[in-house]
This record gives sequence, structure tokens and C-alpha cells, in this order.
Amino acid sequence: MVMGLHEIHELLTEVPHWQIVDKELERVFRFEMFLQAIDFVQNVALIAEEEQHHPDIDIRYTSVKLRLTTHDAGGLTRKDFSLAKRVDGLFVK
Repeated sequence: MVMGLHEIHELLTEVPHWQIVDKELERVFRFEMFLQAIDFVQNVALIAEEEQHHPDIDIRYTSVKLRLTTHDAGGLTRKDFSLAKRVDGLFVK
């Protein structure tokens, strides 16, 4: 079920490094080396498969942009925020 703005803003406090861009949840992760970025993406893919919820991924050398939305629901759902939290757990800086 697609969430309303109040609920979205409330859940954003739980994933403070993410932002809403074009009605999607987005975060850019930066790494020192290309292979670190690729390892991160591989780990994101494993979680996404587990959750059966897949982000849009844009890799640019040492930065990785993830965008989340629930396409079949037509917007943001709790699944997006749940995946964002799990992905944040992978990123140790």
C-alpha cells in the first residue's frame, strides 16, 4: 500500500541519509575504490533477492546511487524503507 506524505516523512527519520527524489527514495554511497563499490552492489543484490524487492542501481566509478520505489504499488511503501535500512547496515564508513 502506497504511503502518505506524513508517514513517508516519519519513516525518513529512520533512514536519515536517504532523500525523496521524484517520488522515490534515493541515496548515493561513495567509496574509495571501484572494487569496493562493486562489492557493495553485490551485497545489495543479495539482500534485494532475499527481500524480492529490487532497487534501481547506478554505478559511477566509486559512487553508487540506489533508488527505491514499489513499482507494482505505484509509489513508496514500507518495503522501500525496510530495504533502505538493510542497505544502510552494509555501508560502514
